[in-house]
Amino acid sequence: MTVPEETLFGKGSAFREFLDDPRWALAVIRATVLEAAHPQVGAALIENSTFVAHPWRRLRNTLRSLQRMFGDDDEVRNREAARLNRLHARLNGTDPRGRPYDAMDPAVRAWVVATLFESTVTMCRLGGQPLEQEVMERLYTEFRAYLALMEDGEGQLPSELSEFWVYYDRVVARELENTEAMRIILYKLFDHLPAPPVLGGLPTLWAAGRALTGPVIGAITVASLPEPFRRRAGLPEMPGAQTLMQGAYLAVGLVRFLPDGWLRADAVADLLALSPDSDDPRARTLTALHHRMRRAGALIRLITPLPFIPEPATPDSTHRSAEEFFHEVLDQTGDGYLDWPDLAAMARELSTRLDLDEPEETRLYNAHADWWRELQRALDTDGDGRVSAHEYAAAVPALAGPALIRVAEVLFDVADTDGDQCIDADEYRALFRTGFHRDTHRTDGAYTRSAFVNDFLSFMSGRLRSSPYDPVIAQA
Repeated sequence: MTVPEETLFGKGSAFREFLDDPRWALAVIRATVLEAAHPQVGAALIENSTFVAHPWRRLRNTLRSLQRMFGDDDEVRNREAARLNRLHARLNGTDPRGRPYDAMDPAVRAWVVATLFESTVTMCRLGGQPLEQEVMERLYTEFRAYLALMEDGEGQLPSELSEFWVYYDRVVARELENTEAMRIILYKLFDHLPAPPVLGGLPTLWAAGRALTGPVIGAITVASLPEPFRRRAGLPEMPGAQTLMQGAYLAVGLVRFLPDGWLRADAVADLLALSPDSDDPRARTLTALHHRMRRAGALIRLITPLPFIPEPATPDSTHRSAEEFFHEVLDQTGDGYLDWPDLAAMARELSTRLDLDEPEETRLYNAHADWWRELQRALDTDGDGRVSAHEYAAAVPALAGPALIRVAEVLFDVADTDGDQCIDADEYRALFRTGFHRDTHRTDGAYTRSAFVNDFLSFMSGRLRSSPYDPVIAQA
């Protein structure tokens, strides 16, 4: 099927219609499981991804990236493709069995795009509205164009849709495995999913809802996977799961009939990321709602056998303990240790939020790499190449070394767009409001380099809460 180049992306594209489809949330989970079942993707996720510790942040970043790639602005699209290439180029290594993985491998990148396309098609079929052949071919053409933007060519996806299904069945039958990353997503992530920022401070209500919906989402996802792979991987299917899965897709699909504009993916993602202590006007309503929900949580504790869940720190508690700081800020991958992938994840998140160009992004990564070497020399007492929570807490280190100062200076240089060595009010708002979605007390006057660096170091070494850096570095 030949589609004019100008309609492959933007308002005229078929995929844009699915971005705001609520069923696509289930489809993305399914696609992520199929990606994780690929041994190379699974190894990269285990070694480098923040999806366990920060799943909501990962979801927002994925959605934001797709919106940029399928948006109307060619410059934004090309810029995002270049950013994704730089990100993937840094993800390589070996898995526990000694097999190499490389996120730039054309076959791996093709499989990731294939899972998004196939899961979108499956979503429509399970929702009782299978795609017509012409629409399906158009959608496939768009996904091949999406891959071509990053590959500077058409990659390894077959040129014809009929050939795609042969390719897809072959990968499912020969290459997918019951990987650790897939098991974590299905059996750990849903059971231990952290609350999004909008529901922070409501542990009882979140735990009650998660206890009910977590197993259901896991069962729906398993039931939707290709049956040959499900049998080969030994994934148990609970009785009635197929009926539950189809009912879930049909029920969620009903939300599509709400008035236009009521349910937009970007609006939902922004709401999930909204924190009660944000300066966003909606936060005041959220705070009032939280007080009522806490009372509901107290009632739930009385009438259900849920285990005791401690209340989070009160808002006027401005400092974290060393252990809290380790797990909330430093251990970005959630594996209980601090090593290079954790600091690389920080650099990646900062670069993404601030939409840095290649030179600034490389400076930021290099500064984080130097910081990791400093930490490793100072804290890795057993020489295993990583820092445990115990090693960190025992040393109670001052993290404000020269390398961390360089990290702060890179951020300052990014914000100081006119190069006058001060961040004025407009530059400050551009950094923290646009990049971090926060305002702090410095909204007027000049913000000098030394003041900026000191504030950043206070967060990273003083373990201060209520900082503009919390949403980008610490929160899920």
